[in-house]
Amino acid sequence: MSIETATVAPPRAARVATWLYFGLNGFAVGMWVVHIPNVEHATGISHSTLGLLLLVLGGAAFIGMQVAGPLADRVGQRRLVPAAGVLLGISLFGPGLATNWWMLGLALLAFGFGNGSIDVAMNSQAVVVERAYPRPIMAAFHAMWSIGGAFAAVIGAAALKADVPTGVSLSAAGVLCIGISLAASRYLIEAPAEPEPAVDEPERVAPPKKLVWQLGALAFALMLAEGVANDWAALQFRDVLETSTSTAAYAYGAFAVAMTIGRFSTDRIAAIVGPAAIVRYGALLAAIGLTIVIVVPSVPVALFGWALFGIGLSGGVPQLFTAAGNLDPRASGALMAKVVGLGYVGLLAGPALIGGLTHWMPLNIAFILPVALCAITVASASVMKR
Repeated sequence: MSIETATVAPPRAARVATWLYFGLNGFAVGMWVVHIPNVEHATGISHSTLGLLLLVLGGAAFIGMQVAGPLADRVGQRRLVPAAGVLLGISLFGPGLATNWWMLGLALLAFGFGNGSIDVAMNSQAVVVERAYPRPIMAAFHAMWSIGGAFAAVIGAAALKADVPTGVSLSAAGVLCIGISLAASRYLIEAPAEPEPAVDEPERVAPPKKLVWQLGALAFALMLAEGVANDWAALQFRDVLETSTSTAAYAYGAFAVAMTIGRFSTDRIAAIVGPAAIVRYGALLAAIGLTIVIVVPSVPVALFGWALFGIGLSGGVPQLFTAAGNLDPRASGALMAKVVGLGYVGLLAGPALIGGLTHWMPLNIAFILPVALCAITVASASVMKR
């Protein structure tokens, strides 16, 4: 197929292809996560060393985002998205083959950079695809990321149970990512070229930097709250409600399932009420849900609270990413990189901040921080209308 034919691929085909990229990204991250204990054992590193190396991964991902954003605007998403997917697949080989701390560090540098690159690239492509539709479709892309992670959990667990070597499992996952990236690339589309302004037309003005930072701050707040749920929901059940480890797993499960369902539902609701309402009332639901977790020491009620927290957080971040990508079509990738990057910093910072607060207060009281950030988001959501 020629480039000219590929660039006018039907939006439906581009939508499915973009779904695949979101799914493979979630799958790649999930496969790494489920194999972390094996990698830690194989390299002989301590928990503290692993923690430092995970910071290296996060830093590399942030750098990848900032590189990929402007690059997407320069070379186009049709080239960058599959290239980032191939890089992510290749980088999955590294952690499974590492035998010491410095080899793992190099592997995580590559994996983090690839993960950050595809994150911004595929979100930029999702914005372009969404423009070709008469209704919002961004949240469903993010739901596919969760589906990919769920597949990784199932497949990774089966591989671990069968004693498949970690290097084989991660390498096979990498090959799958490379294959999907190359196969789906032909269906991606580019944003149409921006027409030159007419002689009597006022020159286009870049969006105010303040607005970009405001969107980034909201993404930081909501993704910090999401990070808290990812790392502390199960521990809250075990340590505060004193449940068994197996029961504690249901806390994160309730949050994750609710978030996935919410993302598949958000687009249709956003088409009716608008993105600002999704951000505002979603953050309100999230604040109510986590407040229930804090004040009601009951397992069934807390499960409901975590589920409500997931539903509330499910739609806000996709709306913020879409808003950033549409601020200026000429610099969509660069603007999105800033907002996605700040959100990612929040995702990493949330669990660490809660951990620090637990030195001074009980875990459930420390959850007041994400509740407060959700309340600030409710009050600040009007920035979406700008």
